[in-house]
Amino acid sequence: MIYTVTFNPAIDYVVRMSDSLLPGMTNRSDSEECYFGGKGINVSTILKNLGIDNTALGFVAGFTGEAIEKSVIERGIKADFIKLSDGISRINVKIKGQAETEINAQGPKIPADALDKLFAQIKELKDGDILILAGSIPNSLPSDVYEKIISFVCDKKIEVVVDATKDLLKNVLKYHPFLIKPNNHELGEMFGTVLKTDDEIEEHARKLQEMGARNVLISMAGDGSMLITETGEKYRVGVPKGKVRNSVGAGDSMVAGFIAGYLNKGSYEEALKMGTAAGSATAFSDDLATGQAIHELYISL
Repeated sequence: MIYTVTFNPAIDYVVRMSDSLLPGMTNRSDSEECYFGGKGINVSTILKNLGIDNTALGFVAGFTGEAIEKSVIERGIKADFIKLSDGISRINVKIKGQAETEINAQGPKIPADALDKLFAQIKELKDGDILILAGSIPNSLPSDVYEKIISFVCDKKIEVVVDATKDLLKNVLKYHPFLIKPNNHELGEMFGTVLKTDDEIEEHARKLQEMGARNVLISMAGDGSMLITETGEKYRVGVPKGKVRNSVGAGDSMVAGFIAGYLNKGSYEEALKMGTAAGSATAFSDDLATGQAIHELYISL
């Protein structure tokens, strides 16, 4: 079974306006939509859209948490969220006018006893399972929470995927995660530099391998992606043609597509193609991509 963890899921309330936002004034929208997610939930959704069952773990609270959980279940994903007694799950406001403005909420505080419940769930994972940790962590949690989670499964045959940034990612490398996915800017930030060429990106990706990562997937937006495998190969893929409509969830979709491609094909090269197709398909959609949209792009690569 594949398990994803979303510490701080959210409802994204998207407001579309033809004009610019005017602070201090009454503004009128042209349309509104709600999207239910969070990085781990996004990964779960794309996996399910590609026909792969999985379980979404994490924390929800209040009426918004109930709505998020309902949405996840309606997508055919098994939800095993821990329900918090205080607060509400986040509502993030995304205003899309002539310029984009975002207001991301903090979300509920996660008490120690709730975190212990998540640890107990993680300890129940079995050999052959896949654990995907994605995104930042709320400030109410200890900064080493990813390390603690991975330590509970490091003595089992469980593949761990981590999509995080900076120290949150660096600190888990000692546990030899199966896959990490920084983008090229995040990769440079980890080493205090700006990476401008493929050779520089490859060099620093291999440094992460020296620190413990097994496979390093680097997304580069419109420049495509690169994969440095645990067996030493480098694979490079461009992006298919299409109009970018949405950047939210594209990286999460790439992670899900990579895992789906690897499970289905057993090939790192094919996994990279499927990951690229999934990330691009979401970027070309208003919401997370459908399985059909992903497969159409996969064929074109």
